[in-house]
Amino acid sequence: MERIKTGIEGIDQFTGGIPRGKSVLLTGDAGSGKTIFGLQFALKSSQNNLKTVYVTTEEDSNDLFVQGSTFKWDIQSVTESDFLTFIELAGVRARVIEAEININVGSMKGNFSKFLKDLPEDTEVLVIDNIGSYTAQLTPYEFRDRFDLLVYELNKRNITALIILDSATSKEFNEIALFSVYGAIKLMKRENPYTGRRERVMDVVKMRSTKTPTQFMTYEIGEEGIQIVSGMESKE
Repeated sequence: MERIKTGIEGIDQFTGGIPRGKSVLLTGDAGSGKTIFGLQFALKSSQNNLKTVYVTTEEDSNDLFVQGSTFKWDIQSVTESDFLTFIELAGVRARVIEAEININVGSMKGNFSKFLKDLPEDTEVLVIDNIGSYTAQLTPYEFRDRFDLLVYELNKRNITALIILDSATSKEFNEIALFSVYGAIKLMKRENPYTGRRERVMDVVKMRSTKTPTQFMTYEIGEEGIQIVSGMESKE
């Protein structure tokens, strides 16, 4: 099975990357590095000449450029080469919510189709950061239907997707989403029981047809982005 590198060496070493044409769910605590992970994957894909789209629902592209510059990532050059495109939905979402409030209608409910509406036909890799902004007032059944349809449409178009779900939303819908995706990665912050220090750990919860680490992988957000530093043993 062909795979697309994430740009994070430890993950790519053990999994080979994300299976092409499949969708992977990324969840994590606030400050765990979900957006950095998404940007790192998008940058690596675009540098490998894959048509990549980054959909942001909460930030604008300038904010992401600033984050990238922290790690000396040359995001600007790949956007100018047309291998990386940013689609900003934060402003659209705000205007829709404002309009619905004015007519006494509840905020929009799970319109995941917006993530696919403006995608170029030749899109090969997609990062959605994040779908939590579009889950307001959804019941678990409604979320399952809409999320299943999103993953189905992505698979049909053979798009390799990293779908980010924030920690608040994942508490309610994580187990449901896990059934639909091909793989899932969770980022966490915890206190190391041996050192008493706070650390970031990553769990490859599942990745079908893939050998995955048996243990949490400790990672740091360093000068070059996310870097795995320990805890890499594989399992079938």
